[in-house]
Amino acid sequence: MSERKVLSKYYPPDFDPSALNRRQGKSKNKQQAGPAVQVVRLMAPMSMRCTRCGEYIYKGRKFNARKETPLDEKYLGIQIYRFYIRCTRCSGEIIFRTDPKNQDYTVVSGAKRNVEPWRQPEEVDETDEQRLDRLEAEEAAANGDAVAEQNRMEELEAKTLEARREMEVADALDEIRTRNARIARADHREHLETVALARPADADAEARQRQQDDEDAEAARAAFAAAAAMGDEDATVRGGAGKGDSDDSESESDDQPAWLSKARGSSKVKTAESTSNSDGSASAAMPPPPPPVAADESHVVVPSFKRQMKKKTDRTSLLGIKKKPSLV
Repeated sequence: MSERKVLSKYYPPDFDPSALNRRQGKSKNKQQAGPAVQVVRLMAPMSMRCTRCGEYIYKGRKFNARKETPLDEKYLGIQIYRFYIRCTRCSGEIIFRTDPKNQDYTVVSGAKRNVEPWRQPEEVDETDEQRLDRLEAEEAAANGDAVAEQNRMEELEAKTLEARREMEVADALDEIRTRNARIARADHREHLETVALARPADADAEARQRQQDDEDAEAARAAFAAAAAMGDEDATVRGGAGKGDSDDSESESDDQPAWLSKARGSSKVKTAESTSNSDGSASAAMPPPPPPVAADESHVVVPSFKRQMKKKTDRTSLLGIKKKPSLV
């Protein structure tokens, strides 16, 4: 390794330079045989599928490709180029070339281009017969031939038949709706007749119920009238008894003091009020209260409101205090 950097090298004594064989290299002036080949970096211009392993190669994938320029392949003076790439899975060779006529690329071998219907939709969807019919229609429209007029008449007839069919369908629907409405009205009329026939029995039942209610109301009024009459008789009897008691009390009050007669009078007023209340609320009368018993005047204690002074207890002797005699 160090011999590369030295200026002088060792030559043995028996070294003969003429015995060396010169290596044959390519001459710069020598013409290359075959088409020119160049290594380029490119992206797949279309999506394709390898025919050997089935690997999908999508558009835009980068490859190191060999670009070949065949001199004998041209289209209207435009050079056609070939590109050689390798499959990323099986390393199979895929060849495609430029297509100046359609401004696109064409797969030569090694792969199959995926279907792209947006490229040429008419060619993909149309058959040969459809394509011929379309071309004839376009030619007839351009030349103003009678075929175009005939086609227009056929279209007009088809539209007329379609309109007539729609009108027939609408008439049939209207007839069906009318029939359904007629059937519904007939059913409703039958229902009303049934209800009208069943109504007399219901009317008789209502009349009987109304008569029963009137009889019940009349019996209730008679019962309430009888109860009111009995209450009036009880009140009359109770009034006579009260009058006799009042006379006795008046005779007794003449002999009693004024304050006792007032107390008895207030008690009588209260008794009369309670009796009147009980008479108005209850249907059966209660017996009157017994007259008050006359009190003996000797046992009656007359209350006095005079202030009474309590005698104070002298507790000085209990405490051992001696009271000094007064000097006066």
